[in-house]
Amino acid sequence: MIHKRSKRFYVIRRAIDLSTTPGKRIELPKFSSYIKYAEHKELEKIRNIGISAHIDSGKTTLTERILFYTGRIDQMHEVRGKDNVGAVMDSMELERQRGITIQSAATYTIWKDHNINIIDTPGHVDFTVEVERALRVLDGAILVLCAVGGVQSQTLTVNRQMKRYNVPCVAFINKLDRMGSNPDRVLKQMRSKMNHNAAFLHLPMGLEKECKGILDLVEERAMYFEGDYGEIVRLDEVPQDRRAEVKEKRHELVEHLSNVDETLGEMFLEEKVPTNADIKQAVRRTTLKRTFTPVLMGTALKNKGVQPLLDAVLDYLPHPGEVENTALTGEKKGEANTIVLDPTRSDAKPFVGLAFKLEVSKFGQLTYLRCYQGMLKRGETIYNARTGRKVKISRLVRMHSNNMEEVNEVLSGDIFALFGVDCASGDTFVNDSKLQLSMESIHVPDPVVSMSIKPKNNKDRDNFSKAVARFTKEDPTFHFRYDSDNKETVVSGMGELHLEIYAQRMEREYGCPVELGKPKVAFRETMMSPCEFDYLHKKQSGGAGQFAKVTGIMEPLPPHQNTLLEFVDETIGTNVPKQFVPGVERGFIDTCQKGYLSGHKISGVKFRLQDGAHHIVDSSELAFFLAAKGAVKEVFEDGAWQILEPIMSVEAVMPDEFHGVVIGQLNKRGGIVTGTEGSEGWTTIYAEVPLNNMFGYAGELRSMTQGKGEFSMEYSRYSPCLPDVQEQLIRKYQEEMGLLPDQKKKKN
Repeated sequence: MIHKRSKRFYVIRRAIDLSTTPGKRIELPKFSSYIKYAEHKELEKIRNIGISAHIDSGKTTLTERILFYTGRIDQMHEVRGKDNVGAVMDSMELERQRGITIQSAATYTIWKDHNINIIDTPGHVDFTVEVERALRVLDGAILVLCAVGGVQSQTLTVNRQMKRYNVPCVAFINKLDRMGSNPDRVLKQMRSKMNHNAAFLHLPMGLEKECKGILDLVEERAMYFEGDYGEIVRLDEVPQDRRAEVKEKRHELVEHLSNVDETLGEMFLEEKVPTNADIKQAVRRTTLKRTFTPVLMGTALKNKGVQPLLDAVLDYLPHPGEVENTALTGEKKGEANTIVLDPTRSDAKPFVGLAFKLEVSKFGQLTYLRCYQGMLKRGETIYNARTGRKVKISRLVRMHSNNMEEVNEVLSGDIFALFGVDCASGDTFVNDSKLQLSMESIHVPDPVVSMSIKPKNNKDRDNFSKAVARFTKEDPTFHFRYDSDNKETVVSGMGELHLEIYAQRMEREYGCPVELGKPKVAFRETMMSPCEFDYLHKKQSGGAGQFAKVTGIMEPLPPHQNTLLEFVDETIGTNVPKQFVPGVERGFIDTCQKGYLSGHKISGVKFRLQDGAHHIVDSSELAFFLAAKGAVKEVFEDGAWQILEPIMSVEAVMPDEFHGVVIGQLNKRGGIVTGTEGSEGWTTIYAEVPLNNMFGYAGELRSMTQGKGEFSMEYSRYSPCLPDVQEQLIRKYQEEMGLLPDQKKKKN
């Protein structure tokens, strides 16, 4: 739905000024105050933030509250869509039904005359690339933690991603109203598991059902959230029985800040009492350097603590001018220099933008970009720095979940979207074709789970192809390939849920139900020792006959070449005319496409053609082709053969305490541990494991490590499989072909 408005005014509920005198009640005015959004504010009044956390920590609920209190929406809805509406940011029907975020969604709003661009990201590890590309373009983040669950597996993953892109964050302990909530335990986990220098800026006034409000340690006051939707904020003095605790926790906050901030450290040593403004400035300085994490709290579902969090975003997180963004430039290939981009909001500098997310809709490809330098107006031309392709901008839009709102121009620091731009995720765009710039691309993890996939109905193949083309373009962690060995289509992703969601989307959005199954492993058959052959192919039954004789040796190639096939012509003289040799080679290669032991490809074999015979009339290339096929079959019956299986190099990362149980499980799966290394409480295990034993390992590793373990694997080599595996494969193939003795008796 595209909103076009004659006057570019956006309705907004005016923000609360929390610096008023204690005891005063403040109520948000009705949905009637107008602020001209379209006018571009100075850089200091822009914030680009992401909301990231583990599954079910309350990210989308928190975003819903933020949009309500800032006047972006006039009604709040539940995430799980019990009222058949669902949260604004969960625009996909599947998201509303499952109650999870699958795709990151962007919006923008205003709080206290500041523009805030927000990206709500998924929490499930299977959709980690959505968090990855959001954090790549954001200046700051809100790390949401559950007051009961604390620091969980995806919290650690998100923390690593923030570290990778150097994104400062404020922590928000959510769900204080839940049974068993314990903010003190969450703070301890932040310090021990995540190595954060963190301290409370807020204290709860009661937990679980008794949660009445919060205590602000910096301003030393109590905040109560009243009214139907917590829109009335009442400021009051700290209750008498909590004053000693507030003083103690405030002192602890100053200590933690003094350890990392020189200005406050000097005041601490000189025993000067810092003012509220001193503490706020110190929190901002240290948060921007990522040396301190301020911890706020509340309960988004019960409408408590959201407004102070918005104030903290303005007070402590950076504006685009405070973040150093760099690009690589080089006139010639191989010569790259790093330059710092200028975030000043003017058209004096050339435009530089980064495409961080693609979405294919019924209107065409929607490309999300972040403007890092200069400005872009509708009707201008930009260039893809990677391909050099020229694009004319016909429409510029800002996104509010799945709604588009048109704008005439964007400036440095803005997040916006374009239509009809053919590009890849991570491409850099400039408005000068001579400007050779490229920004650091987005880190894309390798897929860990593969499944075979096929449409249930053959008539849906066209829709299936369209769906796959769209999803692989949108999501760089969703891979699709055709396995010619096993004659099946294989999709790979970050987890079973990831692939299951795409299978459901194919059915819902393209009317193409699909079947997912465990993919087959590409085994191979090879020889164990050299074997001679002497094969005569003769056919004379009236008409043109066939005559060809081939003699030579088939032998195994060295282990490092056991995936190859080699053909050598060692003939001397004219017994096998040279024009027929290609026929022999084709016959050998064709037969090797399907072995006689288990039906898998033959590899690691060398075919040495040494001699033969031909007939002046009856010999032909076809005759020698068939003779070579017969020779390979003869060698199969006379020689010794074995089955090879692919061995994968596996790299598993988990917290130190799970080191032993993970190694034990890898050994159970027939793996050989080749090395381990550890740092900062995390262990990395390197092992070699047969691919056939790796199915289901992603789920097993997560359950063994309380959801904190991750692994990646890549092909290493082919190696002989164990005798029992070989027996199973041979028996299965014989059953399929009806070659077992009892099956032959039935036929007779």
